[in-house]
Amino acid sequence: MSGNSAFNRDIKIAPSVLSADFGAEVEAIEQQGCDWVHVDVMDGHFVPNITFGQQTCEAIRPHVKTVMDVQLMIAPVDPFIEAFAKAGSDILTAHVEARPHLDRTLQAIRAAGCKAGVALNPATPAEAIAHVLDRIDLVCVMTVNPGSGGQSFIQSMVPKVERLREMIGDRPVHIEIDGGVTAETAPVVAAAAADVLVAGSAAFKGGCVGRPEV
Repeated sequence: MSGNSAFNRDIKIAPSVLSADFGAEVEAIEQQGCDWVHVDVMDGHFVPNITFGQQTCEAIRPHVKTVMDVQLMIAPVDPFIEAFAKAGSDILTAHVEARPHLDRTLQAIRAAGCKAGVALNPATPAEAIAHVLDRIDLVCVMTVNPGSGGQSFIQSMVPKVERLREMIGDRPVHIEIDGGVTAETAPVVAAAAADVLVAGSAAFKGGCVGRPEV
């Protein structure tokens, strides 16, 4: 508001962005053949930026015909698991670094009716999840520092993906890559055995990440 604007009590209509048509973007990417819809929830505390909460997930849910994959970049995470599950999440992913009792968090996610994911920041070793491999359905390898889009892919994360593949063995656990996924980096992580690729900037800013051949 300009400092020179005169104050008045006329009725002003201020539409909430929560009511915006998120569905148009969701339906567009699904029509283009996406398999999952990835939703980044950020709290401005665990990560630098703030995105949205469970109400937005609930608004998006009716438009998602595939899988709603919700990554909780928030701390604490446990108090919000039930709310995001009720909002329609198919997969809920919590960060290793966000909670001291990861096993309890993963149990709570499954008890809420969702598949359980765990995310690893770049500086967190693969071994951090060695004792919860039987509790998870997905491990998300952050290949950028979480909290903002458009960052460059951290090449040193590729050996971490390979190590996780060894640790997972024949368990039915997805390896997801989040950050800096482009047409150039997608084949690299796919060759390292990642099977879920999160594409933000590449998908929405004129680029396209196809299914890499390995």
